[in-house]
Amino acid sequence: MINKRLLVKNLLAHNDENSFYDKKRFISIGHKEGKAKFLKHVCALANSNPNNHSFIVVGVEDEDNRIVGVDFFDDSKIQNLVNAYLDNPPLIAYENIPFPHLEEGKVVGLVTIRSNGRVCSLRKNIWKYYGGSVFFREGSISLPKAYDVELKDINTKAVETIEQHARNNIELTLDGVIDFLNNRHKDLESSYKVFKEQFVVCWAGNSKKVKDKTYLSRVDIELINEQVKLFYSTLDEVTIDYDDTFFTTTEYVRLGLGNKLKYYPLEKVTITFEDNGTYLIQSELIFEPPKYDKKTLHHIFNANNSLLQKLEKGISLKPADKEDLSHLPATYLICFLNGFEGAKDQMEKARPILKKHAEEVNNSLKESLRILRKVKYS
Repeated sequence: MINKRLLVKNLLAHNDENSFYDKKRFISIGHKEGKAKFLKHVCALANSNPNNHSFIVVGVEDEDNRIVGVDFFDDSKIQNLVNAYLDNPPLIAYENIPFPHLEEGKVVGLVTIRSNGRVCSLRKNIWKYYGGSVFFREGSISLPKAYDVELKDINTKAVETIEQHARNNIELTLDGVIDFLNNRHKDLESSYKVFKEQFVVCWAGNSKKVKDKTYLSRVDIELINEQVKLFYSTLDEVTIDYDDTFFTTTEYVRLGLGNKLKYYPLEKVTITFEDNGTYLIQSELIFEPPKYDKKTLHHIFNANNSLLQKLEKGISLKPADKEDLSHLPATYLICFLNGFEGAKDQMEKARPILKKHAEEVNNSLKESLRILRKVKYS
């Protein structure tokens, strides 16, 4: 069982970027250019490592390997994105790795890529890359190559050595549990559960009981053995169910117009633990978006656009405008879910504006964009 925090440290300590490892300050798959560059690197790393894992570490300064972190990135549908754009797509996973010195909500992203043994290529045009393009790694650079190039195994021993040095042990597991319960979440209700005598899941949050269900908010869930955050959100609520074999979270999102909000189940994620020391994570999108009158939404969409223009121009907002601004991310999301395709572009446009003028609303926007990604690639 690999401790992913140790794996990240070993990659940073012992290797510059090479044919099985890349590092990024951040990735941006919400934009066409960022999505294209990400797919290029995934394709190149898969083709350069047909028989072993390759990695992208996200949240690291390129010049000095300083770990600065990125926002928790909850995108269980990233495999669907890769499948949509690549022929012979590799298996891919994005994991959120906590580091003690990072502020709350910040993690290091670890993208793990496993080739299927065949040449991976772009399926269709995206940004400036043409469908049919094949990429390989030359040192730290992903370059286009001829399609009929031979796949070569040159990194297996190096990757096996790095992974071996990142193996977990009982001391790391116990330290991780104590740190989670007593230090990082001492102000929240926290619990842990051991599965199959070897897997430890810790979770923390504020609980409230509604009828026969207990809901958690400010939720943090971590698979301690591998130092991987399974879930993190300061806004959404979840329910948790488990027995001796599985651990299931059901995520709810609060949506509506104005102050008329309702909880909608978004996604169910189940981890099944096996006796042979392995586990399987399965996610199911169970979201049914609320439907609203198109004329009402058209008015709200235009009002949101007007609010953004006022912020861009530095025009002072009236109290009613500030109230509408607090709802802007959720109402843009509802507009998109009801067929207003331009709402997504406006949400992306709003990111730098809200970051500058309304940080709290910007945090809500991040959550809305996360939901949008889940729905889009499901």
